[in-house]
Amino acid sequence: MKKILLSGDILVSASITMLVVMMVVPLPPFLLDILLCTNLSLSVIVMLSSMYVEDPLEFSIFPSLLLVMTLFRLALNVSSTRLILLHGYAGDVIQRFGEFVVGGNPVVGFIIFIILVVIQFIVITRGAERVAEVAARFTLDAMPGKQMSIDADLNAGLITEEQAKKRRADIQREADFYGAMDGAAKFVKGDAIAGLIITAVDLVGGFVIGMIEKGLPFGQALQRYSLLTVGDGLVTQIPALLVSTATGIIVTRAASESNMGQDLLSQLLSQPRAVGLAAGLVFTLAVVPGLPHIPLLLLASILGLLAWRMPRRALFSAGSSASGFFGGIRTEGALTAESSRATTGESIKRQDLEAWQKPENLRQYLEVDPLGIEIGFGLLSLAEGNGGGLLERIRMIRLEIAQELGFFVPAVRLRDNIEELGPNEYAIKLKGVRVAKGELIPDHYLAMNATGAPEMIDGILTKEPVFGLPAWWVTEENRERLEVQGYTVVDCLTVIATHLTEVIKTHAHELLDRQGTKTLLDAIRITHPTVVDEVYPSLLGLGEIQKVLQNLLREGIPIKDLPGILEAMADGARITKDADELTEIVRRSMKRQIAKKFGLGEKAVPVIVMDPDLERRFLESMMDGVDGKQIALHPDELKKLSRSLGELADRAVAKGATPIILVSATLRPYVRRLVEKLHPRIAVISYSELYPGTEVESLGVVSL
Repeated sequence: MKKILLSGDILVSASITMLVVMMVVPLPPFLLDILLCTNLSLSVIVMLSSMYVEDPLEFSIFPSLLLVMTLFRLALNVSSTRLILLHGYAGDVIQRFGEFVVGGNPVVGFIIFIILVVIQFIVITRGAERVAEVAARFTLDAMPGKQMSIDADLNAGLITEEQAKKRRADIQREADFYGAMDGAAKFVKGDAIAGLIITAVDLVGGFVIGMIEKGLPFGQALQRYSLLTVGDGLVTQIPALLVSTATGIIVTRAASESNMGQDLLSQLLSQPRAVGLAAGLVFTLAVVPGLPHIPLLLLASILGLLAWRMPRRALFSAGSSASGFFGGIRTEGALTAESSRATTGESIKRQDLEAWQKPENLRQYLEVDPLGIEIGFGLLSLAEGNGGGLLERIRMIRLEIAQELGFFVPAVRLRDNIEELGPNEYAIKLKGVRVAKGELIPDHYLAMNATGAPEMIDGILTKEPVFGLPAWWVTEENRERLEVQGYTVVDCLTVIATHLTEVIKTHAHELLDRQGTKTLLDAIRITHPTVVDEVYPSLLGLGEIQKVLQNLLREGIPIKDLPGILEAMADGARITKDADELTEIVRRSMKRQIAKKFGLGEKAVPVIVMDPDLERRFLESMMDGVDGKQIALHPDELKKLSRSLGELADRAVAKGATPIILVSATLRPYVRRLVEKLHPRIAVISYSELYPGTEVESLGVVSL
């Protein structure tokens, strides 16, 4: 029983409960003195601890501690206010603090108190609150990418399952921490406001009580209660300032590899030239008539000594031991300076090689970004902007694609490429290979003729980079006039965003890898565990499921209804394991989605019909290829087929419809594989995929 009463968790729980009791039960002045000193000591410990942590997660209890410290200070304020107003005395700490810090002058003390509150509330607290908010948002946005990176490392064998679990837990803890800090920063802000209100109440209330109830003269009442009020405010606001400083340190420690002291010295004093130039500037000021010479000369000497010693320290920093920043370098035996430098160089090379061979460092040389955008230096301003820049557009595009197609788009890497791109050019890369390119004119708008209006535009003639349509670059002055005339006018950000969206939709099947497929299955398993367990891994492997989903995405069919797709795959997997045949089975179960995709069922849809003799010719020419069965035709036959398809597709486009070919279910996947090489814009649908009641209108018959 004694051990339980003395255990840490019971002690902490009891202490937090006592904070609430303090607000109700009067405290004697002696106990209040001890608690005020405790508050000051704890605040110093919290601030120093925040400086020595290398990772904010090492101090993950900080948001909760911030709430407890704020509650503690408010409880002390309530207790001290009660003593000041009842007895005109709140202990020696407040009394001595008011007399010593402000020299017994309440006006000076009140001004100092106001300055401390302004520093805490406007400078530190507001900045820490903003940093915590941004860190929380960016951490949450980066979670999917980090988790996919962990899964990729695990699949590549770079880390073990235990390490992967630990990293996932760290990512979750990091998101929880910054989310909690975003809310906990409001405690510090509220504490500063409460301090001002409590001080005003103490000052006015004490002055009234002193004159009316105690009968003190005006000057004596003002002197006593203002001194006690200011002393109380200072003795609580100084710890509050320390804790708010600790809050700012914690949320700004984003890319540190060691504690704050080491980072400060290693980074601030890492450039000898900067320190040397500062020494020269201070020395120049020292010799200027009218300025204080001794302090400036002393500072210039210190900076000059630092700049002189820094190169030697940097030269031997890779050595085994150093006696300090101002000390020499210990060498073993009678090594000369040349041999010492050679040994140091070999040590550096050996350390670099060992570091390069570590899996976590080797990964950066082996990784290829799934998606990337490169921009010239003239377009760097597009990446900026508060909530409306290119990064925000990319985030919205990924969200829209996920909602439309039903799969997670990998993170898009945005970088500049001033060596290969022109100033106003941009390029979109897929797995490190450029797949699209365009050129913009900043501060201009792209106008396209969407209604057939007269093309008399005062602008720069160009081609719209996404679909190759004729367009013009126009200025802001002509924008409204062209929009009234029926032109489609978009800004540069919209051009890049549209181009990226089309690239993602066109290459969605390439972006869905095995890891992305596994992520989709894990997400669906939460709500539909039965169908997932039935299909994977008992009936189909991960690669087979991925192939079917890729086949659907290749033709623009959304995979949002993943449970329905898996059910169809479960039924078909008992008959065949072939990915093409499974895809056809799945497509027949997705008649509604296909009808919605191509506008079937709304009205009579114009379609292209396949000649029966041509279908027999396709069946006769079927051959086994690397990617499965394929239709093999003579080059002359391919030319005739391409010409016939092109003419009929143009008829469909002229009617405002998507070109669609209707074929038998047996031939559909192979016809699609052939047609996408000739005319990628033409969709291929089988008769069995038509929704009951769908009306079609024949545009013509494809034949040779």
